[in-house]
Amino acid sequence: MSHTIQAGRRFHQFADLRELLAKATPARSGDRLAGVAAESAAERVAAQMCLAEVPLAHFLEEWVIPYEEDEVTRLICDRHDRGAFAVVAGMNVGEFREWLLDYATTGVEIAAVSGGLTPEMVAAASKLMGNQDLILAASKVRVVSRFRNTQGLAGRLGVRLQPNHPTDDVRGIVASILDGLLYGCGDAVIGINPATDSPVACGELLRMMDELVSRHEIPTQTCVLTHVTNTMQCIGAGAPVDLIFQSIAGTEAANRSFGVSLSLLKEAREMGLALGRGTLGDNVMYFETGQGSCLSAGAHHGVDQQTLEARAHAVAREFSPLLVNTVVGFIGPEYLYDGKQITRAGLEDHFCGKMLGLPMGCDVCYTNHAEADQDDMDNLLTLLGVAGCNFIMGVPGADDIMLNYQSTSFHDSHYLRQVLGLRPAPEFEAWLERVGIFGEGNRLLPAEARRHGLLTSLPL
Repeated sequence: MSHTIQAGRRFHQFADLRELLAKATPARSGDRLAGVAAESAAERVAAQMCLAEVPLAHFLEEWVIPYEEDEVTRLICDRHDRGAFAVVAGMNVGEFREWLLDYATTGVEIAAVSGGLTPEMVAAASKLMGNQDLILAASKVRVVSRFRNTQGLAGRLGVRLQPNHPTDDVRGIVASILDGLLYGCGDAVIGINPATDSPVACGELLRMMDELVSRHEIPTQTCVLTHVTNTMQCIGAGAPVDLIFQSIAGTEAANRSFGVSLSLLKEAREMGLALGRGTLGDNVMYFETGQGSCLSAGAHHGVDQQTLEARAHAVAREFSPLLVNTVVGFIGPEYLYDGKQITRAGLEDHFCGKMLGLPMGCDVCYTNHAEADQDDMDNLLTLLGVAGCNFIMGVPGADDIMLNYQSTSFHDSHYLRQVLGLRPAPEFEAWLERVGIFGEGNRLLPAEARRHGLLTSLPL
């Protein structure tokens, strides 16, 4: 179905919803690389004006990727909750944006309609929003998940302790874990990206972390971020698996390039649930996403990368995860060129994930060949904190020496917690106080006292 609008003296016509969404997207290098971006600012504004008039109900009639060709489209269509949608069914995209931003619309009300929203609907709304709109709407919504602690509560900020090592040296990894714990990080997960995908090596890392967490009763969860099939092999071999990780994308073909399908993810989740390792909840999945993954796999179907990212969120929603994060600047400047584009994408991804009911975090990051620096990351970190992001990364020195990219450090969480009055997950916070890392007022104790308290509590 074509969409036409007059802007000034010129008529702009967009062949279908897919083209309209792409042309309405704020500028980014990936869409230009794919040949779907607006050719000018005037065309982009015309597309946004046209998109604002599209009824939300139309998104249930015209799919950006045909139902018959893509299992992600089938998932979105078949799982759509018509009852939840009824609240906003009479709105167009512009009216939906206004409803989200209205003083009277609460996070509870947004959460209630979440099951009736398709990713294309929330992506469309985001394309009409400025950064402050994305922050405001997302800040209203809290998505709570549980395994051994509680993530996503208001006033809380989780941190994934990311102790990667270029050779998977256990001593180096343990040193990074202890360093992170001394800074009060690790409540979201202690999660290692392994240098090798060997199930045997992954099993060794899982057993090391399980021994550390179990022996010292640390109320957190662990994960080796290997391919889901490797984790399934680890479960079969009796390894102590808490969370099952997988990178996912917004099309069937892109997920196939990752070596996964919806049925495989379902099987993996069932295996994780059968272990019964959660003490507070059964959210056993951990997903990572990122704009540009479909295009890099040649599996984007002519759809813009931000809409595809929202479709990846619909995949994650199906499996009730504990954690989802966009690795926003990881793929590189071919997809998000500079700090401005990375910042915009991070806010979009967080907003869309929250609107779809996900416990959304963000790896605030960039590659060394992008036109970005740590000041850009400080800005995005702050904006995401205001927006109510569930968790961020904690990397030694903010420099991941195995994946070779720049992220956020252990101490960055304390900046955000201080300036916004945020605290760790309550169960983890109590542990930090018990072992002498945190003192009164959620403050880090002096370094020597922390080291003494931790080493006394965790004899190695």
